[in-house]
Amino acid sequence: MRILTMLACLVPVLVVSGIGRAQDGEAGARDIRESVVKIFSTYRQPDLRRPWSKQAPSEATGTGVAIEGKRILTNAHMVVYASRILVQPHESSDKLEAEVVAVAPGIDLALLKLRDESYFDSHGAAPIQDELPKVGEKVKAYGYPRGGNALSITEGIISRIEYTDYSYGTLGLRIQVDAALNPGNSGGPAISNGKIVGLVFSGIPDADNIGYIIPVEEIRAFLEDIKDGKHDGQPQVREAMQTFENPALREKLGVGREVTGMIITRPSSDDPAWPLKAWDIITAVGPHNIDNTGMVQVAPNLRLRFDYFTPKLGASGKLPLSINRFGKAMQVELPVYAESRQLLSNLGNSYPSYFVYGPLVFSAVYSDHARRLNMTALAYRNSPILTRAFDDREFEGEQLVTVCSPLLPHAITKGYDVDYFPCVAKVNGVAIKNLKHLVETLKAEKSDFIVFEWHDHHVENLVFKRTELLDAWDDILDDNGIRNRASPDIADVWPAK
Repeated sequence: MRILTMLACLVPVLVVSGIGRAQDGEAGARDIRESVVKIFSTYRQPDLRRPWSKQAPSEATGTGVAIEGKRILTNAHMVVYASRILVQPHESSDKLEAEVVAVAPGIDLALLKLRDESYFDSHGAAPIQDELPKVGEKVKAYGYPRGGNALSITEGIISRIEYTDYSYGTLGLRIQVDAALNPGNSGGPAISNGKIVGLVFSGIPDADNIGYIIPVEEIRAFLEDIKDGKHDGQPQVREAMQTFENPALREKLGVGREVTGMIITRPSSDDPAWPLKAWDIITAVGPHNIDNTGMVQVAPNLRLRFDYFTPKLGASGKLPLSINRFGKAMQVELPVYAESRQLLSNLGNSYPSYFVYGPLVFSAVYSDHARRLNMTALAYRNSPILTRAFDDREFEGEQLVTVCSPLLPHAITKGYDVDYFPCVAKVNGVAIKNLKHLVETLKAEKSDFIVFEWHDHHVENLVFKRTELLDAWDDILDDNGIRNRASPDIADVWPAK
């Protein structure tokens, strides 16, 4: 099964223990089975070295569940980069064509629609529970694990609820269940009292009876978010913080034991008007007091990270906080936003932006590069792909640009060797802001020579005759079977003749 880069130790699976029909007489058990489908996905992931192309097709199987509105809910990692999706109803040999309506790779949720919606005439939607289930509550997981073709049902107990990291910098609620796990059926519904309480999405390799489900609160937020046709995500606090447990730290800041909270180590903005400063203690979010490890009481027997309240209290873009600044209590409103301002964005369900110029293949740099490339090679050259992997953009539109492929063969490259993913610093002395700016700079250049300089250490500069680059361009594209010299978002900047 495809592995989603979530937490480093998590892999997509479905909770399974056996194959067969439900035997417990739970109300609505048969109805739930009729709402569960098997998903077949054919997908092609990006090729970071050959961005004009895609990796060879691969296949995956998983689970989905029919919900209100004639839609199928499943995991994002089942359908990202999918070129074809088939949905097989319970106890049917039919496979129905489906397509993605919305996808949120960060929280690992996706919504599908069937091209032929007559399926829903005979298959009802599984109801979604309104409230979060409780620790200790029994749940049943439905899905299609490897090792058989029939629907599998297993029972487990909710052992933990946390507000934690998913992937791509996304935070959300996550439920841990103590049940056996097998790879192969991500996207299956977790059911309690005949209603969906979550969607199974991952497990931990080499650990027994530990699995995770995405709870209804995150599912409902996703469904509400995409009503306008796009997924925006939820606002988050992006300040760097530390716990407030150390006595010396408390003494330095001049506060007694009655003051609890989290300490700001680095605000997310250097603007003097920014409401938070280094050494501020966030003591409460709205009316909820924060302890010295950043936790708040959400319900009896349930404590979560205070970030849990950010989407609820900061929906307007302003999060009300109580702070203590060197002994003085204050009330502030912190700007919060859903869009990440990190320099390296995530591809998610997209393909890389690229531009082929003569023998050079340029690509925007994504967090996918930082995750997949050889760290030793990047560290040796002090590559910004590594050194700036977690930086915010220094200005609007900032983007790293790399040469992602070895130089395409041609006589004009004699004596040159492009090292491992070097990042462009300058073209003829012009500092490059992003991929679009690089293309604009090359298009406008009228000098006899084109000179490329790099951010990386130990990378040789490249000098080409401009007319030779232009003359060789089409031949190089033809020789390498490159049909489009630029990705769709870049093609209009310098249209091909």
